[in-house]
Amino acid sequence: MRDMLDPAADNVFDAVKIVSTRQGTVEVTPKTEADWEKIRIGAVTLAEGVYLLKIPRPFTPPGDQNNSSGPEPTELSPAQITAKLEADPVLWNAKIEALRNVGLEVLEIVNKKNVAELWVAGDNLDRACEACHVEYWYPGDRAVLEKLDRHIEERYEQSLREKRRRDR
Repeated sequence: MRDMLDPAADNVFDAVKIVSTRQGTVEVTPKTEADWEKIRIGAVTLAEGVYLLKIPRPFTPPGDQNNSSGPEPTELSPAQITAKLEADPVLWNAKIEALRNVGLEVLEIVNKKNVAELWVAGDNLDRACEACHVEYWYPGDRAVLEKLDRHIEERYEQSLREKRRRDR
């Protein structure tokens, strides 16, 4: 995850963004063939690499308990993750397929070089990642993430209203 899927996802996430600095706001979008190729590499790596999660093996190196110990652990232990996977392998495979589908979606977008669709795909990628993480990695954060999602949606709707008002 850390060394393959996460960096591949960053190729997609970092392809379109708005950066605000003291000098102003800049919208970052792919402009060159090299930009689109980097996104393609991310999409293919996600679509194919996610299938490695179907191979039964430890989630962490021996002895690594991530942040799953202590009085109020923020993450599930590797053993807890494995137990959840084994209890419902259909859900596990559905999460894998959801991420694969986003990788394939991004690949189609790269072929069309459609920047507008890339924004939507980035959101789809974020949702696929978080849906899995909240189930298997930090399920205690589900309420926090739902609140954050609502806040983001409210801010987005507010910005649309403000834009419509300015455009009148």
